[in-house]
Amino acid sequence: MTFDKTTDQRGDPRSPKQLLIASKEFASEHRLLSWWHLWSTLAVCFALIGVSISDLSLWLRIPASIAVGLVTVRLFIIYHDYQHSAILAKSVLARWIMATYGMLVLAPTSVWKHSHDVHHRKNSQTFGANVGSYPIMTTHAYANALASEKFSYAASRHPLTIVLGYFTVFIWRMCLQAFISNPREHFDGGVAILLHVALAIGLLMFGVDVMMLGLIVPLFVASGLGAYLFYAQHNYPSAKMHPSSEWSHVDAALQSSSFIPMNPVMNWFTGNIGYHHVHHLNARIPFYRLPEAMAALPELQTPGVTTLRPGDIAACLRLKLWCPDQEKFVGFNGM
Repeated sequence: MTFDKTTDQRGDPRSPKQLLIASKEFASEHRLLSWWHLWSTLAVCFALIGVSISDLSLWLRIPASIAVGLVTVRLFIIYHDYQHSAILAKSVLARWIMATYGMLVLAPTSVWKHSHDVHHRKNSQTFGANVGSYPIMTTHAYANALASEKFSYAASRHPLTIVLGYFTVFIWRMCLQAFISNPREHFDGGVAILLHVALAIGLLMFGVDVMMLGLIVPLFVASGLGAYLFYAQHNYPSAKMHPSSEWSHVDAALQSSSFIPMNPVMNWFTGNIGYHHVHHLNARIPFYRLPEAMAALPELQTPGVTTLRPGDIAACLRLKLWCPDQEKFVGFNGM
């Protein structure tokens, strides 16, 4: 019997292990293409920064500054893939570029890699506060929580916390909180804050507008969009959660990680991170091969979907608790 991509050699449906093995076909980079994506994106970013801090009209500088924020998201995905060893592994030059970039965007390597690796290992298998993700409580746990715990939990998932990700996620959690809790392990969190302050002061010497458009606005845009994307990738209406005893890596990828379809422009800015279920199946697949993998593996073609349309964003943000009885996310009112 000939081998079909949806079945094993006996014609049976492909098992989770077989799907993981099949995904390895795409878990290899094209080295020159990886360098091209990095250098070309850096070139676009620097060009836009140049416009943002120039003497040109604000009508040009403000859109350029916002665009820097969007390009920063793309660079973050490249940084993210490097940390997964999906691209440019073992390159000394890449290591220095990525370490510098991580500190510039307030996501220092030691903090980001630790928290994100934990997230990949434990995606959708635990409830309550967990490292590298938004905390999730069940309806039962929330009903029995102290008032202070309810307030802290509600604040952590509030839309303002996501919109203000520049302050809440990156300055506080990724840098200050990590550095304060373990300065020896996360010393680069402190270095990132010092570098950020130094850059802000240096740009301020050329004017408030230069500081705002050259640094604050781009990071505000990138952090807010990044924080929402990370939220919607695992907190969407059809997402499923699993107790630890029932958790499966493949189930978590296919049932608890969303697909966010975007137009080609937004796919470029976000580095194809909308194909998040594919990424969670195999984090070694380079971002530029995620669409290829989804097209080739039928099991990846019926994911849970959300979009960046206002209605779908609002639907995701309304989700607050996991209800085991209904087996779905609900709001604080149980609906």
